[in-house]
Amino acid sequence: MSAMWTVKVVCLGVVALSLSVELLGWLLHRLRPKRTRTEVLFFPSEMVCLEHIFAPSSPQSCCCSLPHGVETSFTRLVRCILSASSSLDVCVFAFSNMDLCKAVLTLRCRGVTIRVLCDKDYAAIHGSQIGVLRRAGICARCDVGSVYMHHKFAVVDNRLLITGSLNWTMTAVQSNKENVIVTEDPHLVGPFLKEFQRLWLHSDAAQYFHLSYPKPADKPTTPSTDKP
Repeated sequence: MSAMWTVKVVCLGVVALSLSVELLGWLLHRLRPKRTRTEVLFFPSEMVCLEHIFAPSSPQSCCCSLPHGVETSFTRLVRCILSASSSLDVCVFAFSNMDLCKAVLTLRCRGVTIRVLCDKDYAAIHGSQIGVLRRAGICARCDVGSVYMHHKFAVVDNRLLITGSLNWTMTAVQSNKENVIVTEDPHLVGPFLKEFQRLWLHSDAAQYFHLSYPKPADKPTTPSTDKP
């Protein structure tokens, strides 16, 4: 009889130990600080085919002359942009890169909410993609300030920040020495979201027109010269 009790006690002890180890592992996992995503990209970047990124499920293979299946700084940047599932806020000095425009238009087709803010002088230059975005129904505003809107950043889903020296142009991607930082650090994402919202509201054309051209005051009433 005592032997059976001994076996039961040992079994219960083994079960308790197993549960304790499992619970301890769960607690350590919960208490372990989560690693935030941080990535650094450098340019210029080798130009490669992007069709497998824009259409990964397409059965047809691309026959262009560019290298295929090669990961570069630019392909990683495009992947970051295409990772948006709910929103994309873009604030750039110049936007003329057609591949980046295609990425934004792809998100538009997926139902992602997109806001684009750019410098007013560079929105109308030859090759600017701002008109293309607007014709696709994307809300794109131009900064109304008297100085250059020289920012180059984007925020994906209010959680992923893309920022650095890179203008969204072909020259910047292919020819210039540039850098881009991609991070999910909320201490960095937060201030950029706040700055974008401030600039976005400030660039409301209707509000700017109202502030710049106030409604004329009512004309003073001219006394009547008619005799009673």
